[in-house]
Parts: sequence; C-alpha cells; structure tokens
Amino acid sequence: MNLETIWSRSDDLVHELELPTYAADAWYHKKVAADLQRKDLKSFLKDAEGFALGEYATALSKGDELSAAERKATIDKLTRFTGIDAHYADESNLRWDVSHFARQLLRDKHLTIGRYDGRLTGPSSLNVGETSEFDPSSTEITPPFTAVFTKYIREELGYKTDMYYYASGGIQPWDYGVQNGFGDTTSMLRDAMVKNPYMKVMVAAGYYDLATPYFAAEYTFNHMGLNPDMHKNITWAFYQAGHMLYIDSDSHAKLKHDFLEFVRSALPKDDASLQ
Repeated sequence: MNLETIWSRSDDLVHELELPTYAADAWYHKKVAADLQRKDLKSFLKDAEGFALGEYATALSKGDELSAAERKATIDKLTRFTGIDAHYADESNLRWDVSHFARQLLRDKHLTIGRYDGRLTGPSSLNVGETSEFDPSSTEITPPFTAVFTKYIREELGYKTDMYYYASGGIQPWDYGVQNGFGDTTSMLRDAMVKNPYMKVMVAAGYYDLATPYFAAEYTFNHMGLNPDMHKNITWAFYQAGHMLYIDSDSHAKLKHDFLEFVRSALPKDDASLQ
C-alpha cells in the first residue's frame, strides 16, 4: 500500500520493517541463535519485532553518534536474530537490503534464498557476488505457471498466439501516478473506510515474503489514523509461506478457510449463501 515502507533508503524505517522477515527466513533455515531457534515462529517473531522497533531503531537513529559498546551490542543482536555474521553486519554499517541478505544468509552453502519466498533456494556459482544473481522463488515457479496457463488458453479457450506470456515481471515501467515520490494508497483506503463504516478489509501476509514484508503492512495500517472502531473492520491472516501463499498446500487451505470466514463475517447472520 505504501511503497516508501519497502523501497525508500533515505531513512532507516525500511531496515527496521524488513528485519522481522529476515529473522523469519533465518529461523526457517536454522541460522538464528540456538535459544531463539527453539522457539516457535510466532513467539520468535514477536521478539524480533520488539528488537526491530526498539534497540535496533534506536541504534540506527543515532548514526555516527552510536558508541562502540552500543554498536557491538546491536551487532550481537543482529547476528542472533538474522544469522548474518558479525563482521558482515559491522562492515555493512548495521544495514543491508533484500538482495544482499538473500545472497548472504546461506553463502556458506553456496546458496541464494528467494525474494518472494525465503524458504526456496538456488545454487550460486559466483560465491563472491555481493547480491543475489537471481530469485529462486521466481525461477522455480514461473515455468509451471506458464505451462499451465498456456495450455488453458490454447486448449480450453481456443486462444492461440505467439506473444510471450509474462508470468511475473517483464511489464515495465509501472505507473504509480506519482513523480519524485512513492506510490501510496493508504489515504484512499482510509477515506473509503471513513465514508463507509461497513467496509471490511482482509490482509493476508506471508512471514517469509521479502518482497512485501508483513511487518511493513502492519506498520502501514497502524499509521493510517484510523480510530479503534475502524480497526475492528480489519482482519489479519498470517501464513508460514511467502508472497504466493497458494504454492504451499497448507497455506493454500488456510487461505481458502480464512477468506470464507472473512466473507461470512461480512454477511448478515441469517444469510446462508456461504453455509
């Protein structure tokens, strides 16, 4: 909804909002500190979120005024939560972006993790590269998506063409309707919810999604200026999956269940159409 929370590098907020997803991916690949690894994902992420907006945010805000002792304490925590080694955290000035993290997390195994889904990995032949050379969570799913869709339109719909089908990416540039800024639809959503008190919103977020981190979505909704009654109309659903929730069978089933429950909750109690 607000691209500034995932793209802007002019301040430190993006780094803070990405950190819980870094932690989730590190937890999945068993790269976090042993005591944290023993926690279940949700309780672990609560700790990571607290660190992200607490000690980490404070350290980043101090910039060059951060003392040596504070810097070391922050680096130690970053290593515990993200699996990134202390030397890398120090050399990167406590900050890195998604492409650097995707390449660095499993460098010792010569692997790159996915941007859309940090659970998926692919081999990296150039182990000296600073950033990921490709996105395994895109290259692994694009071929079957393309094959199924092409078969459907040709054989079932009878539509035949030699045009290239873009399953993801390739359609550029996107027009966000802004110049010298970031696309942001939060004001429009807030306006719609204010004018229509019956409007309900469901947010489905994957913990392992580095493209649109779940914590950035939470931050955006918590800074829309909604009153408590409006927040009651927002339903949150979280999944142990990536950006494409449906490629994971368990998350696919949960998404279907959660969506049906969301629709039912918006209908009059005597409406049996979805019973």
